[in-house]
Amino acid sequence: MTTGTDDAGSGRDGTACIQDRLARRRPDARRAEGRDHRLSCSSTSVAARREENAVKPQETPDIARTLFVVAILCALTIGTLYVMRPFLPGLIWATTIVVATWPVLLAIERRCGNRRWLATLIMLLILLFVIVLPLYEAISTLAQHGGDIMKLVTALPDYALAPPPDWVRDLPVVGKGIASKWQSLSDAGTGGMLAQLEPYVSIAAHWLITHAASVGVFVIHMFITVIITGVLYAQGEQAGAYVMRFADRVSPSHGTEAVRLAGASVRAVALGIVVTAVIQSALGGIGLWFAGVPGAGVLTAVLLMMCLAQIGPILPMLGGVVWLFMHDAHLAAVLLLVWYVIVELVDKLLRPLLIKRGVNLSMLLILSGVLGGMFAFGIVGLFIGPVILAVSSTLLSEWIKERKAAA
Repeated sequence: MTTGTDDAGSGRDGTACIQDRLARRRPDARRAEGRDHRLSCSSTSVAARREENAVKPQETPDIARTLFVVAILCALTIGTLYVMRPFLPGLIWATTIVVATWPVLLAIERRCGNRRWLATLIMLLILLFVIVLPLYEAISTLAQHGGDIMKLVTALPDYALAPPPDWVRDLPVVGKGIASKWQSLSDAGTGGMLAQLEPYVSIAAHWLITHAASVGVFVIHMFITVIITGVLYAQGEQAGAYVMRFADRVSPSHGTEAVRLAGASVRAVALGIVVTAVIQSALGGIGLWFAGVPGAGVLTAVLLMMCLAQIGPILPMLGGVVWLFMHDAHLAAVLLLVWYVIVELVDKLLRPLLIKRGVNLSMLLILSGVLGGMFAFGIVGLFIGPVILAVSSTLLSEWIKERKAAA
């Protein structure tokens, strides 16, 4: 009896152990079944997508619609530029002036109690007195004295240049060349001076006649420039944010950097060219006035325009030297010649330093942009050329770096 009872108890214990094991295994089994179900569902969905992609036809791009959109955009761009053509010179000049003088505006605004309207008014007055009025006076003065220049030209056939003095030949480096040229003009007799200067005089006379009638057009362009400059001074932050958004839309990786580099390039070139031209014309005018050359004010205006155009002060100042020699003022002529060399050195030393200080670019690249832009676009190309080359060079360098990093 006892043995049967023990066997029955042991049977019950074994059954309970089996049930416990099964109970413990059920969650694992359920999880395994869930994983199998998910795997089967995912494989089914992948197979369904593959079948759908295989059945779905490939969408071909609508080339006609794309070309039509591009044609409309090109037509709108060309039409906008054509409508804005009378205002483009003023817009370009105003943008250049505002970008170059924006730090000055902010400094004046801080001193005026953060009143933008007052700072804008002060900047416009400075613009009128420093840039607009001197340029207008220079052009109008040249136009008014066109008759005097023509009288001087008509008197050249009766003028005979005297032989060069001995001390001219003794000048270092340039003495022999100057004496030889001077002697050839003297040997030509009456009319020799006219034969040598006729090509240059005809070009200058043609320029005076052509631009004498365009003084009014210049005034209109300057008026438009001043108005646009005032608007940009007042709304500069909004305009800058719009340009930044547009640049970021065009190139999210390099757009804003390109805009900042363009602004730095404009500011550096303006600082280097304009400041150097003003200093050169002032020094040259002082030298002409002290030497006693007549029409020193007119020649100073010519100096300013030629220095801004990157021609240099050579024609007005050497013309003064020649005039002094012709009137036997030899000491004054030599001193003015030495002063001319100093004025030229100011341009060669000061301009690169000022430009290099404003933007970290190769000086060869900057000067190529200045000269090439002037030949391509005129005076305003002095600022457009360096911007184009600076932005292009920077984007090209970044693209090369990215290609090297990817490799």
